[in-house]
Amino acid sequence: MASSAPIGIFDSGLGGLSVMGAVRQLMPHENLVFFGDSAHAPYGTKTPEEVQKRCFLIADKLVEQGAKAIVIACNTATSVCAPALRERYQIPIVGMEPALKVACDRGQGRSQRVIVAATPLTLKEEKFARLMARFEADHTIYKQPCPDLVTIVESGKLGNESLVQATLERYFASYDLTNIDSIVLGCTHFVFYRHYFEHYCPPELAIIDGNEGTARHLRDVLAQANQLNNQAANGSVTLSNSNPDCAVKQLSWHLLESMS
Repeated sequence: MASSAPIGIFDSGLGGLSVMGAVRQLMPHENLVFFGDSAHAPYGTKTPEEVQKRCFLIADKLVEQGAKAIVIACNTATSVCAPALRERYQIPIVGMEPALKVACDRGQGRSQRVIVAATPLTLKEEKFARLMARFEADHTIYKQPCPDLVTIVESGKLGNESLVQATLERYFASYDLTNIDSIVLGCTHFVFYRHYFEHYCPPELAIIDGNEGTARHLRDVLAQANQLNNQAANGSVTLSNSNPDCAVKQLSWHLLESMS
């Protein structure tokens, strides 16, 4: 496959655009094709079978478009169907998981108190249970489902400060955040709330996401396969969505540019 072939990136909706932004910054010469499944969002409240069906349909479409690799820019979709997608296709499949290791490693041997904010399905899946089991003996880990944070992004209400603040308060008011070391943003939609979290939380509390690590891993995988695009010009960007509404397209570009 030609190194100029595109990288396919997909998500349950618009959250994966935050991952696309990280990939675009790290590898500006790559051609990127994004598919958001906003017509079927959110995935986090669906059954695993429903999520897997959608993932197969979307990944099939990206492969038909000639993708040289696929990024599952969704923690929920990764937890449900990454192994099945790797069995189905011959190209690299790069998934995501909440950056819990990064949060725990910050303590350099000291026990950490970490909130993992994610969708309900991500937090219920076996993949996250295995991840949590690696760290819970030495660290205190709280699981906090935040489905409405997905809905706010998808509905274009991210700029509604009073709504966002009230939603954060509803999810996090029960915690003494002065005794929390970090919050892991375990859903790609939540990365768009970084400045809200930074304003809401004490300054010493770290806000952590896995987007940069995912982009680096993708770069390493492509480098090992000699598939990095060596063109001099910046790569192309194509956005599509299962919701054909023009407002969704405009919101998609707005969210992507907000990551630059």
